[in-house]
Amino acid sequence: MKQLWTTWGEKLRDNPEEVPLPEYPRPSLVRKRWLCLNGNWEYAVRKETGSAKMQTAAGLECREELQEQKTWEKDRLPQVMDGTIRVPFSPECMLSGVMHQLLPGELLWYRRSFDFSGPANGRKVLLHFGAVDQSAKVWVNGHFAGSHIGGYLPFTLEIGGLLRSGENELAVCVRDDSDASCHARGKQKLRRGGMFYTATSGIWQSVWLEEVPEHYIDRIETRQETDGSGVWITVHANGNLPVVLTIRKPALWDAEYLRQPEDLENLQKEALFKISGTANEEIRVRIPQPERWSPEKPWLYGLTVSLGEGKEETADAAESYFAVRRFTAEKYGNGPKRLFLNHREAFWRGVLDQGYWSDGLYTAPSDEALIFDIAQMKKLGFHMIRKHLKIEPERWYYHCDRLGMTVWQDMVCGGGPFRSWFVTYAATLFQQFPRKISDAHPYLFSRTSEEGREEFEREMVETILLLKNHPCICSWVIFNEGWGQFETKRLTALARKVDPEHLIDAASGWFDQGCGDFQSIHHYYLRLNFDRKDERIRVLSEFGGLPYAVPGHICADKSYGYGRANTKKELQEGYERLVREAGNLQKDGFCGYVYTQLSDVEEEINGIFTFDRRVQKIEGKQQRC
Repeated sequence: MKQLWTTWGEKLRDNPEEVPLPEYPRPSLVRKRWLCLNGNWEYAVRKETGSAKMQTAAGLECREELQEQKTWEKDRLPQVMDGTIRVPFSPECMLSGVMHQLLPGELLWYRRSFDFSGPANGRKVLLHFGAVDQSAKVWVNGHFAGSHIGGYLPFTLEIGGLLRSGENELAVCVRDDSDASCHARGKQKLRRGGMFYTATSGIWQSVWLEEVPEHYIDRIETRQETDGSGVWITVHANGNLPVVLTIRKPALWDAEYLRQPEDLENLQKEALFKISGTANEEIRVRIPQPERWSPEKPWLYGLTVSLGEGKEETADAAESYFAVRRFTAEKYGNGPKRLFLNHREAFWRGVLDQGYWSDGLYTAPSDEALIFDIAQMKKLGFHMIRKHLKIEPERWYYHCDRLGMTVWQDMVCGGGPFRSWFVTYAATLFQQFPRKISDAHPYLFSRTSEEGREEFEREMVETILLLKNHPCICSWVIFNEGWGQFETKRLTALARKVDPEHLIDAASGWFDQGCGDFQSIHHYYLRLNFDRKDERIRVLSEFGGLPYAVPGHICADKSYGYGRANTKKELQEGYERLVREAGNLQKDGFCGYVYTQLSDVEEEINGIFTFDRRVQKIEGKQQRC
């Protein structure tokens, strides 16, 4: 493929010693004492040996020994490394400086040193990984520190007992079978093409250290008060210690964004009140005349959490934020239910976002690049982004929170090889008929692995717990177009139990099982067909996708899209027609749409922006939701 650089990626390329993505990675729980470990690491790629090799045919099934984390244990860090890799960029992308596709049967090794004075008496050191695709094992100073399976979710290891004063060595070993396994993979494919893209592997989100006391804040959970008068806050910690919450005056953060931990506290200094409670128990926070979050005015309340009493060495503190807002499904006249925000009916204009970058693939080249995508979609009149089959770093959701962009979050699909004849071509024809196709066919839906089904269920719950506090989150999308779909009704009930607050799109596109809050329809070909008797929220959750190639800003010889546009004028006229037709669906009870898509991705050239974000192909104007 042809190399395409974003403006942000070019700056990194031309400054090889600059640390990429140096901002504090987790705005929902901010501590002042931390160490960024992004930057240049050593790497090596080696073949697996002995019992670590895949034993199942074509690598299509998950193995019990992999789930138990017993594989590749005897493999050790190579004595001679292959070169330098720029973390957190995957080896497949240009910004990593490697450009190697990790294949099944290969191990990717990382190594770096860092200086650390050692934790004070009784304190712990947390090593955080934003995401490592797919399976990772970690060593500190030659001692095994821990492991993790799951390429899209963060994990933390306590390593204080393995550190020494002065120079320390950190080593990570990664294995990723991509679509040759049942693990979560989203749009990744070892043989990219069409609507599937280059597979990525390894460390692709930030790595950092934090020093904490023996009892520390693990997670801050918020739940909206049903009457809209405030929130309930739970401070999850490894001890039921006293907690003090300091609620600060609401503010609009659209002109500011967090870079370092102290910036969040400086945004809002005026305290409204304090509340005392106990860790691991809900604390009610009632706010007189609250400023409610919306895309037009995304009000955010500052929050300081103090855990424990006494000296700084034994107490923990963190900065966070929350919003007051409610997404609900409410009856609207004699038609189907509608999607309401703060009990106000709205028509939601959304855009599909794959989250790929021409030079960083799964990893944005900078924080400014993340902001660019969100801000540009707002300018074009979109108030919602459907994050498609990928989980972003938490800073992306933070920027959506403060800029007023609602998010429909997909779960990341997995399973065996998808059967296109069934989930794409036949499914399009099935839409023309009222009869629903049951998801009780594991073979057809590529979900024959019991371990793969258990892994998806576990990661669905982890995804919800990770992201549900963000004010921007509106809806969870459990399955997309039948890709790895199974037991939809049961998983919808489980998601509702874990998070009764947000709405659920159980099956986006085809293979609707009649559950969840949405009648969720995709429309690219044939006629639009929907059930007029269905009282769930009616939404066009994918449509459009007109392809147009901008010379000098395409990276593949082939092209893919839905329909045809030979000139930019044809593209603009076609887009305006499609959006107008989608907007007219309000008379049929629809309450929103999702246009495909934010940017080109490799062969798929149906973006509003080119893959390198240098050319805006479609113009538009801002509208109220």
